[in-house]
Amino acid sequence: MSATTTAKLGHARPRVPQWTTAAVIWLVLLSAPLWLDLVGGYTALAAHVVVMALVAMALNFLLGFTGVMSFGHAAYFGLGAYGAGLTLRYLSDSTWFAMLNGVLLGGVAGTLLGLLICRRRGVYFAMVTIAFGQIFYYIAYRWDDFTGGYDGLRGFSRQPLHFGPWTIDIQGNGTLFYYFVLFVFGISVALMTFLLRSPFGRTLIAIRENQRRAQFLGISVNKHIWLSFSISCFFASTAGALYALLNNFADPTSLHYNLSGVIVIMVVMGGMRSFWGPLVGAAIYVVLQDYISSMTVNWMSFVGLLFVMVVMFFPSGILGMLKRRATT
Repeated sequence: MSATTTAKLGHARPRVPQWTTAAVIWLVLLSAPLWLDLVGGYTALAAHVVVMALVAMALNFLLGFTGVMSFGHAAYFGLGAYGAGLTLRYLSDSTWFAMLNGVLLGGVAGTLLGLLICRRRGVYFAMVTIAFGQIFYYIAYRWDDFTGGYDGLRGFSRQPLHFGPWTIDIQGNGTLFYYFVLFVFGISVALMTFLLRSPFGRTLIAIRENQRRAQFLGISVNKHIWLSFSISCFFASTAGALYALLNNFADPTSLHYNLSGVIVIMVVMGGMRSFWGPLVGAAIYVVLQDYISSMTVNWMSFVGLLFVMVVMFFPSGILGMLKRRATT
């Protein structure tokens, strides 16, 4: 080994363990209500970031770890929102029951439709997801008496959580609601981590790398893509249910393919094949939207410029770039 090589190795930075990234992210999320006021933020914005991070991570489960693109994930996000909102308005004042119905509505819809599209590949898969998503959008848009139509679903609000003699007021206390959102997010992240580290998750990565070789190994590619799509839709609908509780409102734009495009931007901007990358992308997008839109109606131009720069100069995403710098 040459002296030059030895010197380079001696000055190389140690590799950052994956648990360090997770620890830093959770420290930031858990302490957010303590420092948000100092930077001009507020708890509702933090909750919005966590909700959009969850739907972005749900898409990344399919796109980043299975290698399948969906441009219709907003449909299952929106179904989760409408499922929770319709439950609170027409069936029950239980927040848990509303969450359950929202998750089931979007997840079951994704599971059933996944059976129809799991055999498609590439652009055909992506276009079919858009088509099915637009069907749900127009149903919500036109069904005025039930969904509120263009004006959206109103007349409901999240309710306090009851645990026997104890009550947690997530209705009037924004900080408690933020931690409720973070609690649901934490459970979802734990389930994603378990699935991706299991043999099933390794199989998904094998399909992402080379579908033909995976098929030659005896892996049922169509079945695994369907399962990945179904699981991803369940997580997306969970985020949608939280979104309805956050805003006490559900509208057809939460089902539109424009939102699907925004979710893809979050995933790519943060880091498509990184577990925590979508969270970083969602935080950047939501915060920029909140702050720049208060100054100009052309806020999307700034976000679009940032997105183009990331794609051109940091193809592994912002988190991927940060990790690469930390290990060189």
